Amino acid sequence: MWKTSKSSWGMKPWWVVGFVGLVIMKVVEGFDNVNVTDMDYVKTKGFNNRPLMVGITLINGADAKGAVCLDGSLPAYHLHRGYGSGSNSWLIQLEGGGWCGNIKTCEYSKRTRHGSSNFMEKQIPFVGILSNKAEENPDFFNWNRVKIRYCDGSSFSGNSQNNAANLYFRGQRIWEAAMEDLRSKGMRYAKQALLSGCSAGGLASILHCDEFRGMFPATSKVKCLSDAGLFLDSVDVSGSRTLRRTFRDVVALHGAMGSLPRSCTSHFNPTLCFFPQYLISSVRTPLFILNAAYDTWQIQASLAPPSVDRRWNWAACRKNYARCSASQIHYLQGFRNQMLNSVRGFSRARKNGFFINSCFAHCQTERQDTWFAYNSPHIGNRGIAESVGNWFFDRVGMQANIGCAYPCDKTCHNLVFD
Repeated sequence: MWKTSKSSWGMKPWWVVGFVGLVIMKVVEGFDNVNVTDMDYVKTKGFNNRPLMVGITLINGADAKGAVCLDGSLPAYHLHRGYGSGSNSWLIQLEGGGWCGNIKTCEYSKRTRHGSSNFMEKQIPFVGILSNKAEENPDFFNWNRVKIRYCDGSSFSGNSQNNAANLYFRGQRIWEAAMEDLRSKGMRYAKQALLSGCSAGGLASILHCDEFRGMFPATSKVKCLSDAGLFLDSVDVSGSRTLRRTFRDVVALHGAMGSLPRSCTSHFNPTLCFFPQYLISSVRTPLFILNAAYDTWQIQASLAPPSVDRRWNWAACRKNYARCSASQIHYLQGFRNQMLNSVRGFSRARKNGFFINSCFAHCQTERQDTWFAYNSPHIGNRGIAESVGNWFFDRVGMQANIGCAYPCDKTCHNLVFD
């Protein structure tokens, strides 16, 4: 349960692989409500207005194209139609939910909403960037807004299967089937389109950004937004690279190499091309990076996961930033510096934008209190929704917003875990 607070591996035994994978899956479970899909989140946040509830749409016929979730069930999305000035504009939000990089964790996932549409909610609240209220989502409230559910375990990439375990790794086909279905419902005529995503979905919005651009006429305004998708190839507290090994396993198991941009794989091995820092400078389509400098998912699952924190020195800090020691904060400042360095080349292109606030957070577009509210996070005098809107509509010059280092930002909605 969480709440917000205002202000080289080498060869390892098989059981270590399974243990680390399950640790990653448990961390993902802890972030389920950060990636908003159910009413429990809405109730705990105490919204003044009941949010719009949007029903699920199964992509009928997708199975005939091999586009199925981990368990073989149909993929799905939630669509709320636009109107008025937004009737020919489309916002696509890719759901996140971690990855599964071995048979054990994928078998676990296929019994959850992140691996089977049989376990997905029939209705979900549209809040934050998906809200239909102008006072909550001033720039996109009347667009056609879609949330594509995540059930493949590899950021909508990959094209493989494991017959023995009855697992289907079809992320690329799910992406293509969803796009084809939405195009048949009017998206092909879009004058404006924004591909966004949170967490693993934020990574997917980068991977598929140029592909998305290619679906529309050259006269259409098409851009991409990645929220909490800037996963870094970092050294963890033990001196290893936990997330690199996770991504290596995901790419191999899911057969994801074919989904990765050739502009990257022609220079780096496929594992590195799953890390946005090696991708973003080569993305041709305008891209906006939104990320917390002290991303709580990366602290818990990449920098200091229990699997490498053998003496449990990071147990308190993982759950509550206020309980981090001075040396741990110093370590996290180094992570922030690495994140800022990773966007240095990307920032030279005026078509791009970014908002990196010094908060302990993860996914800020899907939460109303962080996306657009009276006390939402700001850098200077601009919040997240305003910065994204200014960038998309070219209202001001390049949006390059970097917050001062912790603890100076008093507008953060920091996550604290019980």
